[in-house]
Amino acid sequence: MSTPTPNFFLSPPRIVHGPGSLSCLGGEAAKLGRKALIVTGRGSSAKSGSLEKVRQALLGGGLDVTVFAEVEPDPSVETVEKGVALARERGCDLIVALGGGSPLDAGKAISLMLANPGRIQDYEASAPERSGPPIVAIPTTAGTGSEVTRVAVITDTAARKKFLVFGNMLVPALAILDAELTVSMPRNVTAATGMDALTHAVEAYLSKKANLLTDPLALAAMSTIAANLPVALDYPEDLEARQEMLLGQLQAGLAFSNSSVGLVHSMSRPLGAMFGVPHGAANAMLLPAVTAYNLSRCKKRLGGVALALGCREPSAKAAVWALKELFAETGLPAKLSDYGVTAEAIPAMSEDALAAGSSRLNPRQPELADIEEIYRSLL
Repeated sequence: MSTPTPNFFLSPPRIVHGPGSLSCLGGEAAKLGRKALIVTGRGSSAKSGSLEKVRQALLGGGLDVTVFAEVEPDPSVETVEKGVALARERGCDLIVALGGGSPLDAGKAISLMLANPGRIQDYEASAPERSGPPIVAIPTTAGTGSEVTRVAVITDTAARKKFLVFGNMLVPALAILDAELTVSMPRNVTAATGMDALTHAVEAYLSKKANLLTDPLALAAMSTIAANLPVALDYPEDLEARQEMLLGQLQAGLAFSNSSVGLVHSMSRPLGAMFGVPHGAANAMLLPAVTAYNLSRCKKRLGGVALALGCREPSAKAAVWALKELFAETGLPAKLSDYGVTAEAIPAMSEDALAAGSSRLNPRQPELADIEEIYRSLL
């Protein structure tokens, strides 16, 4: 009999949540470091006022503060390198990542590279050995779950591909989830990030690595997101719905970080790398189609998904229907061609998706032709 593979469950040591919880940042950050590098996007956090709130909170805690506001959507290798150079120049011993998944992932990568040799691409295939400065993660969107995960997604622009970096040291030391920082999200960002979180939950539950610790989190995330995403879309100032969405993304993040994602994510990454399709929007479009593809291999599990999404019957077909209905309610584009994706690119994208590790953990093992057909069905 083969020896079973042990499961490990990882989570940030401290998670602070609730409207107004940013007020604790200064005191908590002062326990972790003295010179903070704020890693954020190129404009949205400054425009919304979140960046200044975070800066003032850190100054109030007695920290020196340097701002690195150069993270683009799908952060590149070059951006990570710029952040590392600035952090070294200023002697930063704490990374405060503020924004959506891109700044949070960039902050993790910068921390990693401050302690490990080589380039960030070197850690696609091998785990880093040393921990960098502690990371404080402050999401301003409700989708990626990056504030609680041990993974960062970085884009190699020269190779036109995204790659994953894994490591226990990428789990932030502190996550702060404050709904007041999310109310400025535009509707399309609320929709895309919300569907991203839902995808994490569904794929974590259907993954071949799903387990007794991740299942309750995945199901709770589905239920929370299905109930609150429509409210957040129609009533963006509703702090209760916004806070519930943050908790839903956190639950989903803990679930997939400790199990895995599946074919949806394998197929969405080439869309982002080759055509700039936003990650959440790509996941949203792919989720119903890939779930329908998986149906024959996980009918019982999909029955659980159906109940979590509010269906009356634990039916696999009802789960697919509910996902389609929720996606339609978001108003996000329903065709890949809306983003300029062409039929000619499908073979290359399909090969990329098939090679991804998450494809092997999908409940139904895909063939290259299967992936090509799903892409074509969405053109």
